[in-house]
Amino acid sequence: MMNDLENGKVPTSSSAKIYEQSYTEQDGTKLLMVHDQEGKWLLAVGEGVIFNDLEGTTLTNDKKVCPLSHENRLVLNHYFDYTVPRAFGTKTATMGLGDRLGLASPGHIETVRNRAVKPILAQQSIRELTLLNRTMKDMLDAASFAVFQEGYKDGFGADGDHIKEEKDIEYALSLGVSMLTLDCSDHIPKQIESLSPQELVEQFNQLDEETKAYFKNEYVNKTFSVNGLSIQFDETNVMKNVLQYAKSLNFMAHVFDTYISESPRPIDFEISIDETETITSPQAHFFVANELQRRGVSVTSLAPRFCGEFQKGIDYIGDIDQFEHELREHALIAEFFGYKLSIHSGSDKFKVFPIIAKYTKGVLHIKTAGTNWLEAVRVIANTNPSLYRRMHTYALQHFEEALAYYHVTPDLDSVIPLDQVEDEKLADYMNDDAARQLFHVTYGILLTAKDENGEFLFKDEFFATLNQQEDVYREALVKHIGKHVDLLGL
Repeated sequence: MMNDLENGKVPTSSSAKIYEQSYTEQDGTKLLMVHDQEGKWLLAVGEGVIFNDLEGTTLTNDKKVCPLSHENRLVLNHYFDYTVPRAFGTKTATMGLGDRLGLASPGHIETVRNRAVKPILAQQSIRELTLLNRTMKDMLDAASFAVFQEGYKDGFGADGDHIKEEKDIEYALSLGVSMLTLDCSDHIPKQIESLSPQELVEQFNQLDEETKAYFKNEYVNKTFSVNGLSIQFDETNVMKNVLQYAKSLNFMAHVFDTYISESPRPIDFEISIDETETITSPQAHFFVANELQRRGVSVTSLAPRFCGEFQKGIDYIGDIDQFEHELREHALIAEFFGYKLSIHSGSDKFKVFPIIAKYTKGVLHIKTAGTNWLEAVRVIANTNPSLYRRMHTYALQHFEEALAYYHVTPDLDSVIPLDQVEDEKLADYMNDDAARQLFHVTYGILLTAKDENGEFLFKDEFFATLNQQEDVYREALVKHIGKHVDLLGL
């Protein structure tokens, strides 16, 4: 292979998979990514700064085999701009494609190539990373190497997803994320909607006089016109909105002023107010957006908590007509303030995708994640039924533990018992809502479980199977995520 590469030819091999689109030549060095039984490698032939900077096993003075290490990812970032995450701003549709396994991005790239949406290939929350014992560096490495492997030069993003703590904001930005999703849920009280009128007044009156006077003067008995939408405030809902969001608004402004506006590079800044029990009414959405504008906070996207339920891994639950009515108003508000509406837990919400497409007009951000893991589980069910059966059994045994991290409501009694399902039908579990949610929330438990000797119960065999079935997994993602993109009109 090395001799062909030296002569500027993409080699062929019966013992390794050649990623032809990765071939590139720059500054005296020819590079190619390959995959053999031991894993993926960069082959480097030539001389010069790139060859010298890459770490690896030197075969001869001008030939080197390089691992897909963090250090080598940084070398690629330095010399190949297209491997560096970038921001996309408010006018371009973006799709968060959380790759929990570090294997899905090639399929994601094929799905969005030449479509009207840009991929946020690296997107994992601190919660997800912790549950999987992965790091943000792992997440970024996998995305950049996938971009290089696919020769994808149209741009991708990296999201420090659902970050709550300033130390994590600083860390994510230091690593080079191009997007920051600020999770404000810790600053949004849970019980405001349930307060009695008297309790509401009492809590509002505990605020300082300047704050009370400001909000009363700006909002009470005021009507705002937003792209033809009329939004009215009375004293009661002003007090509710202030108590619900004033603290979080201070947090948003602080993060923007301290980190985003001071960043030496563009950052897509998303505000998340969806991880709460309180549905974000269009009026509340306007209140938050208006206050952000008054404080000089520029956001790229904002994620409200929509009516109904956006549970993980299954379709929308709720009144479709009500959702359409409110989604239209949320979209008008986002358009008025000049940012994208963001849809969280957007995986598999096929019933409402056409509605979202209609009112966002091709400019939105949508987050998906767990559905990629479920497609991997589907591949396991089809190709390694023994492993699937063991994982399914373990997931059932440990499901309650996962509920500490996720809100899902599957009827597990409705799931057909394993001993009643033939191997050829195991993949059908991934068409069953309850089984999907069972696997959706137990991913961390399954991939970190160990036996009494400290050996992984499933992880090693799981990844070995997916690596053997690389093309099958890729095709599954192109089909499944492609359905999302099609229904969103992108």
